[in-house]
Order: sequence, then C-alpha cells, then structure tokens
Amino acid sequence: MADFDLVLKRGILYDGTGAGPLRGDVGIRSGRIAALGAELTGTESLDCDGLCVSPGFIDPHAHSDLMALATEPALEMYVRQGVTLQLLGQDGLGGAPLRSGDVFSRREQLKGLLGNPDVEWTWRSVATYLDALDLARPLLDLAFLVPHGAVRESIIGLTDRPAAAHDVFRMKGLLARSLDEGAWGVSFGLRSPPGCFAQQEELVELAGVAASRHVPVVAQLRSESEGLLESTEELIRLGQESGAHIHIAHLKIAGEGHWPRLPQLLAALAAAPRAGVELTADIYPYAAGQLLFASLLPPWAHEGGAQATLARLANAEERARFREHLLDPSSLWAACGPGSFSIWSLPSGRADLVGKDLESAARAAAKDPLDFALDLLREEKLGLAVLCRNQSEAIVDRLLALPQVSVCAGSPPGGRPHPRAHGAFPRVLARFVRERRTLSLEQAVRKMTGLPADTFGLDDFGYLVEGKRANITVFEPEAVRDTATFEAPGRFAEGICHVLVGGKTVVRDGKITGERPGRVARRKRS
Repeated sequence: MADFDLVLKRGILYDGTGAGPLRGDVGIRSGRIAALGAELTGTESLDCDGLCVSPGFIDPHAHSDLMALATEPALEMYVRQGVTLQLLGQDGLGGAPLRSGDVFSRREQLKGLLGNPDVEWTWRSVATYLDALDLARPLLDLAFLVPHGAVRESIIGLTDRPAAAHDVFRMKGLLARSLDEGAWGVSFGLRSPPGCFAQQEELVELAGVAASRHVPVVAQLRSESEGLLESTEELIRLGQESGAHIHIAHLKIAGEGHWPRLPQLLAALAAAPRAGVELTADIYPYAAGQLLFASLLPPWAHEGGAQATLARLANAEERARFREHLLDPSSLWAACGPGSFSIWSLPSGRADLVGKDLESAARAAAKDPLDFALDLLREEKLGLAVLCRNQSEAIVDRLLALPQVSVCAGSPPGGRPHPRAHGAFPRVLARFVRERRTLSLEQAVRKMTGLPADTFGLDDFGYLVEGKRANITVFEPEAVRDTATFEAPGRFAEGICHVLVGGKTVVRDGKITGERPGRVARRKRS
C-alpha cells in the first residue's frame, strides 16, 4: 500500500529559508507535506527530475478581493505563474467591513481597483466576507488585511475631516473585531480617500491595535517622488509611536529627478531597526506602474464620492485648483512629466486612445496634455487608468536585493492587467536570477515564499517542511520566464510545470486542471 497520496519524485528542493537545494522526494498526505526523503511511494507521482520544487509562491499584495468571488475562475494568471496564496485588502481599500447603506457607493469606489464582477455583496463583517470567499471555492488560498478605509467609512463615511476621539474609539473597536475574525494585518491607503483624510493621531491609534495583535501595518509611501524621504520617515515614526511592524508596499522611487535619492532611502531603511522598528517591504519587478489617474488628484477632490468628484471636474474654478495641485513639484504628474504617462485602459475601450502616450494623444486633439487628461478623466467617469514609466531598472535591482524585501505582483485582475499579473514571479527567476544575477535562486525563492510568510505570520505557508500545507510550485530553472509585455500583457508565463494548492494539482504540465481547492487562511486570535 502506498504511503502517500502524491509524491513529487527526484526534485531539486528549495525549502524557502534561503538555504541551498537538496535533491529528493516530497510526500503529500491529506493536503499536507508529510515527508521529505528518497524513494517515497505514493498512489500518484509526478516526475520532477531536473525541476525545482519550491514552496508555493506568496503574493503579499493582491487585488483579487472581488474577482475571487466570481463563478468562473478569474485568477488563472496567478496560479500559472506559481502563486498559491494572495494577501487581499490592500491600500486601505476593500469590501469589508461594510455598512448596509454603503454597498452601492463602496462598489462604485472600488470598481477601478478591484473590478466589478457580477457577484452579490452578501457580507457586512470581515468574518462573513471570508465565508463568502470560502464558498466561492477559489483556485488558490487567500488571506485578508483589514482596510483602514473600510473601517473609517463604516464609522464616519467619506468625509474629509479629522476623526474625533469618540470616532477613533469606535474605529479601534471595529478594527480589533475585524482582526479577531481572521485578518492578518491592517492596510493604510495614505494617498486615496478615505485614508488620506486621516491625521497622524488616528493612524497611530489604529496601528497600536495591530501591534497588540502582533500583525503588521501595510502602507504605500505617501509620496514616492518629491516627498520620498519624508514619507519614509513618516512610516518609521508610525512604527516607533505605535510599536507596530511596518510593511511598505510597492517600494520604489518615482521620477528621474528623484533617483539620486536612493542612498538616503537605503540609509533610512537601514536605520529603522536601530530605532526599534521592524520594517519590511515588497516590490514588483518592473520599472513602470499602473494607476488610476484619479488617484493623482488632491485628497479634497474625492470628498463625497465619485459623483462629487465629477462635478468638481466640470467646475472651472475647481478644475483650476486641480491643475495647480498637479503642476506642483510634489505631485507625480510634475515629478515624472506628461511624457511618462500613457493611456492604459478606459471603461469605454476606445481603441483610438488605449496604448497612446498622453502627450501625443493631446497633440492630436490640439490640447494641453493636462487638460486632455482631465477631460478624458471626466468623460470616462474617473475610469482612466494610466501607465507611468517613472522608475529606474538599476534601482529596482538594488531594492529587490535588500534582504527584507519580498516580491509581489499587485495588479488588479480585471480589465487590461499590468504584465505583472501574468509574469511577476517568473520574471524574477528569469531576469534577476538567470540573466542579471541580482539574486541567487535560493534567495529569489525565499523572497517569494518564506519571507512573506514570516512578514505576515502565515505559519502554515512558505516553507517546504513536514506538516505545512502542501502549497508547492514546480518549475524548470533554465526555462521559467515571463512572456507578458506592456504591448501584450495577457500572455501566460512559461516554465511553471506543476502547482499544488492544499495537495491538489491546479496546474499540471503547465495547464490548468480545473481543481479549485483554495481556501481562506484565517489568523487565530493571539
């Protein structure tokens, strides 16, 4: 009688610790790694001779919150690049917690980032949202961060005002309950509403709740250009004042004029542990990012929701204030220049504009580039998504090599995806391991497995160790690569041979099997 349900035979085993590989078999029983050894026997086996066997890749910054609920599998691009677990609830934005009266406005608020699949919003709490994810039988495992914006909106709405003491008290209670319902941290969206309306005192109090549960606070820098160093210090200070572990999402320097600040950024990151702050980060391995153009508007532009923002765009006086904000050196538009932006996607799908850079599109319309962008933003009901080529490949190299930095994909899955949605993890293995030798293979595997598991306390994931959940990625070391490009972002990766989630094979020989064994990982109360 066979000892195991499935055996991965004769693989090159990378365990996620950063140690060098061993050769051997992996025995799987009842959805868990049951043994590592030689000559193991199973009811079924997969020949992995010459292939790397790794813990399943963990995406610490994902936006599949709603697409994971879709009836049809919507996350194929992730499992086909080896991802077996995603962290949802990013950027301070998400579907839970939720007041009954806010369902329509929340859907409108989130559709640009999370998509708007035809699913019924049956949940109100984090617990019932996680139940809904489980019922959807996702392709891969999911974990959740409590979005600060969802907590704030549940207490005081989308109002641009400081939270009163009693508001903060209620927010702390709601955050604590939400964390205790199974979430793995809290995310802050410091550049978008309603998180951008919060003052430091509110953020410190809520970060303190995360610290009391021993979970991280996840936030993008408030500014990645003119205010880069001040924004980095802001998050380090937040960690000092609250005692929370701080995780910087999408670490980068935006705008060529700010690239020389890399030494100061590296010094600030290195100083954080000496200041008593546990500081980690994630990065996507591309020098161009995708964003909603509306996120470049000043915080006050978003007060009252999307319809109020559209009304302001139609008002000449308010629009002049928008221009003033966007032309200020502190804005991303000014830091990068209009030539860095291209039209990535539009709700209307206009083929005459999608893929064009804003400068040439504006020239064809005989308009100033900023006026053209604001007109298009209004016409597309705030749905204008742009690609911004604002980063340095050399700086991506340096930041990716930092030992506390994980790899992420972090692309919205709906609409026209950034190529990282199909290729971020294989790109690291091809470009940064094989071609550029920025990382050794064992270092790269750690950044995609054990490091994010450690960062978020995901103790059932990230390592090829007996007893862990059998989330495993098998890839061909000399052939794995990304094929998605900015011109053709929907191409699947190559060289990902087999992917297991909970011991079930979701990708076999590079093809989707139809299995949907994913589940929600719930944090146990500490």
